[in-house]
Amino acid sequence: MESATTAFQVADWRLQVFELYSRVRKLSVEDPHAAHRAWRDRRDELFAAHPATPLPAEDRATFAGLPVAEYNSDWRFECVVRAPNEPAMMRAETGTDGVVPFELLGTVSVPQVGELDVWRLASYAGGIFLPVRDALAGTPGGTYGGGRYLLDTVKGAHLGTGHDGALIIDFNFAYNPSCTYDPAWACPLPQAGNTVAAPIPVGELYSS
Repeated sequence: MESATTAFQVADWRLQVFELYSRVRKLSVEDPHAAHRAWRDRRDELFAAHPATPLPAEDRATFAGLPVAEYNSDWRFECVVRAPNEPAMMRAETGTDGVVPFELLGTVSVPQVGELDVWRLASYAGGIFLPVRDALAGTPGGTYGGGRYLLDTVKGAHLGTGHDGALIIDFNFAYNPSCTYDPAWACPLPQAGNTVAAPIPVGELYSS
């Protein structure tokens, strides 16, 4: 029953995340700053108290909140996804889910940042996946060395679409994957097409 209990806890975690992003999408239409505060505060609550938190037990007693930069509207964009020049696949090896296949859905051109690949989970449930690794990755006070996630719709992380179906990409909502906190998790990380030379100082940062 232990594995069943854990599975239901993870399912509830994802339900909570879906509900959070549903609220964030509605709030961000009128007040992106308020949406960001709600996102930051609710994630702190989940990390501190939810039984499926990725924080190891020894880190929970001293947890005082995730290191998230203040909201900066200059890092919110609406980007049209362009079809790829040619098909491409990415197969990410994970310790928990085996080899996870992704299909290149297209690319976006983001001001200040450059080109980013947008992926589709090529297995059950589908989903859009957009990770990023920026110039601050692995630097003191910067971002997680393995990169961060912007969108992972199969897990609820989705900011919606804007005018003419453009994808909303807001780097203030970039967050660290679960493997940042606990090596028991193995996460797909940004590859060459999602690694950029620009520093992105917003979103969740990293403190070891």
